[in-house]
Amino acid sequence: MSTAATFHLDVVSPEGRLFGDAVLALHLRGGGGDLGIFPGHLQLLTDLPPGLLRIVLPHDERVLYVSGGILEVQPTQVTILADTVERPEDVNESAAEHARQEAEQSLKHHPAGTVDYQEAQQNLAEAMAKLQVIEWMRLRKKH
Repeated sequence: MSTAATFHLDVVSPEGRLFGDAVLALHLRGGGGDLGIFPGHLQLLTDLPPGLLRIVLPHDERVLYVSGGILEVQPTQVTILADTVERPEDVNESAAEHARQEAEQSLKHHPAGTVDYQEAQQNLAEAMAKLQVIEWMRLRKKH
């Protein structure tokens, strides 16, 4: 159900629909930078880099990790078509930290513009986004 103070958000990946509800706001990084989506937002279509989705609900707040995808904004409906989505409790911190370290090493040893360099940049962005989700959860537990 949607009211004037909310919009409907669907987060979908190849595994299925991971979120679908009325929300107050959505905060995320789009292809052009940080975005805040609120009810009545102008239409928008943009790519999503790996990052954190912060979903503001009427009485709660949630985050999800997305590895990339597409964001479509309509005035009363927002859809995220994500490559992969993980809930914070499903993010493996040691694996993300290991991936971050490996990507940083790869970036040191491959010249810019090579396929390996671009892959390492993508891997680093994904690892950093996962670590950001874990940090968000830690801060939330403190409050």
